[in-house]
Amino acid sequence: MDDALPPRAYLVVIDGSAEARVALRFAARRAYKTGGTLEMLAVVEPAEFVQWAGVQDAIDEEARLGAEALLHQASSDIVEELGLQPRLTVVEGDPAKAIRAALAERPATAALVLGAQPGSGGPGPLVDYFTADAGQMPCPLMVVPGGLDDAALDRLS
Repeated sequence: MDDALPPRAYLVVIDGSAEARVALRFAARRAYKTGGTLEMLAVVEPAEFVQWAGVQDAIDEEARLGAEALLHQASSDIVEELGLQPRLTVVEGDPAKAIRAALAERPATAALVLGAQPGSGGPGPLVDYFTADAGQMPCPLMVVPGGLDDAALDRLS
């Protein structure tokens, strides 16, 4: 019998927002401190329909390249600071559905880590969506307050 468990994997959604940066910092430190892995996911929402296929393809490719650049920039900071090499994934589609699909494909996910928007405008659409259905999640949902500074994140993670 093989008792070896896969390492804890923390899945964090990267969208360029300040709260996503906070969630990434928290998730990276949790992964590092627990001997786990970090998975960074960027979701490219399909562009509104454009009449000409060539234009549509160019718009989609530009969005995908932007998401890849965002992931690479964010991951380089993690590699430099912690030496942790995250898994980077870019998918296209509805963000909530894409995240659910990613969780279904990754049964070793220890937690989905999302950052909540600070302020009175609500925590954000993904936090709203996943907290409303938290009881049906295949893993814990960690919601990190987007207003935390680096010192607080380091202390809490």
